[in-house]
Amino acid sequence: MMNSRHAALEFIILCFNFFTMKNLLPFLLLALVFGGCQKDELPSAKYSFVKPAHFPEPVYPLDRNPVTKEGFELGKKIFGDPILSRDGSVACNNCHVKGVAFADPQHPFSIGVDEREGLRNAPGIANMAFMKEFMWDGGVHHLDFAPPNAIENPLEMDEKMTHVLWKMNQHGSYPALFRKAFPDMGDTITSPYLLFALSQYQNMLVSATSKYDHYKLGDANLTANELEGLALFEQKCAACHSGILFTNQEYRNNGLDSEFADLGRGKITESPDDMGCFKVPSLRNVELTKPYMHNARFKTLEEVLDHYASGVKPSATLADELQQNGTLGIPLTPTEKARIIDFLKTLTDHEFIQDTRF
Repeated sequence: MMNSRHAALEFIILCFNFFTMKNLLPFLLLALVFGGCQKDELPSAKYSFVKPAHFPEPVYPLDRNPVTKEGFELGKKIFGDPILSRDGSVACNNCHVKGVAFADPQHPFSIGVDEREGLRNAPGIANMAFMKEFMWDGGVHHLDFAPPNAIENPLEMDEKMTHVLWKMNQHGSYPALFRKAFPDMGDTITSPYLLFALSQYQNMLVSATSKYDHYKLGDANLTANELEGLALFEQKCAACHSGILFTNQEYRNNGLDSEFADLGRGKITESPDDMGCFKVPSLRNVELTKPYMHNARFKTLEEVLDHYASGVKPSATLADELQQNGTLGIPLTPTEKARIIDFLKTLTDHEFIQDTRF
């Protein structure tokens, strides 16, 4: 009797195991496949450039320099390495600090080697893949050529590209890291690959997850004050700070001065029409990127709006947007200023500045 019962029990267990495994087998196989992808593929996918759905097409030619995990990580390492400077004291992230949207929270003007003070405020870095020109005066037309501007500037890194490359080729780890990121490079690190790596890192610095972005995508609501500020912004500010990038990428004289110690765009083009004009900055993360203007004139957003309301100075190249109907500036009441600032704070992208990749 015990033997027959035991045999019957074994038969029942065998049947249960068979049918259970049969039903679970697809799920087990899926788990194994997904587990392998999660370990090997997903991290790489995190380092691929993805255009936000509500953004325009990128300007940067990503087909010629696609972002890879190895290239991005190499660019990040270089971005934080003072090897780029003459005396090993200044890295890119000295003036472009992640926690404040890659702007400079300490210095009105960039501080270079030997504590040399630059001529302009360091702007934040975000959404570089979508920008047509770079620097306050637009003197750089391609992201790849932005780093040499800082490396060879005597007030910033005061180094030569040739010497940077020599130092990297003699370095204990850079040659292997470059070969891993760029298998077709050969045995010698050259300037195109150095610039490609830095561009891969900067191209990935996409700020597109602010409260305003979630509102645009239907994932969040703005408060009554923020909506009022948005309406005022669109009426009074969006002519220059336009589109999802919050810049028309043009150059304007916004009435800081009547005479110009810094000619801005005029120094590049030598056109009388460009004297005292500077690139319209993006307002994304503007709450974090003080001080404001190319010359760090203002410390707060309140001061910025006070300027536009009552501080605009006349000159031959003053922006048309700031001299309507014979009136200088933009009429703004105290309440309107407060509501516009309420809206501007919705452009702060906490996910961006907290992203552990960067």
